[in-house]
Amino acid sequence: MRTTTLHITALAAAALLIGCSSADDSKNAASGAASRTVKVTLAPTQGRNVHGDLTLASAGTGVRITGKVDGLTPGSEHGFHIHEKGDCSAPDASSAGGHYNPSSMQHGNPGSGAHHAGDIRNLVADGGGSANVDVIVEGVSIGGQNDVLGKAIVVHESPDDYASQPAGNSGARIACGVIPANG
Repeated sequence: MRTTTLHITALAAAALLIGCSSADDSKNAASGAASRTVKVTLAPTQGRNVHGDLTLASAGTGVRITGKVDGLTPGSEHGFHIHEKGDCSAPDASSAGGHYNPSSMQHGNPGSGAHHAGDIRNLVADGGGSANVDVIVEGVSIGGQNDVLGKAIVVHESPDDYASQPAGNSGARIACGVIPANG
């Protein structure tokens, strides 16, 4: 009887340890997804000099974009969006398609109300023509629902007015970078 009790106790302890291990693995998998990052290099469109390097990282219910964009007109403001196709091959980056919009929303201000998933607040260049980027784009992910992998990031010539349809009247595309599909 004593041996049976010891075996049952040992089995219960083993089951408890396996359960704790599975919970830790789930936490590790979740934190691994939360820390996933990808790099994007922005290249100028034809006749432009705008370029930059960005890092995209999973951040809660969105994606944090950090980095720097150079070659902008000093003190200027520029539309900044995630576009639907990871293709910057056209000289004017028209190959990137329209704004990423998986929910078929109207274009709008990402800070308030309905908007495309790819709408991001405008970039603002400093006196030297550089813009430091640090923004969280809510409602998109790296590898999950509303996945941005395989899309493109585009910088526009003019500021986004957040109202004009379908894309904010932000003018020509002056830089484009592909978000790698393989992350």
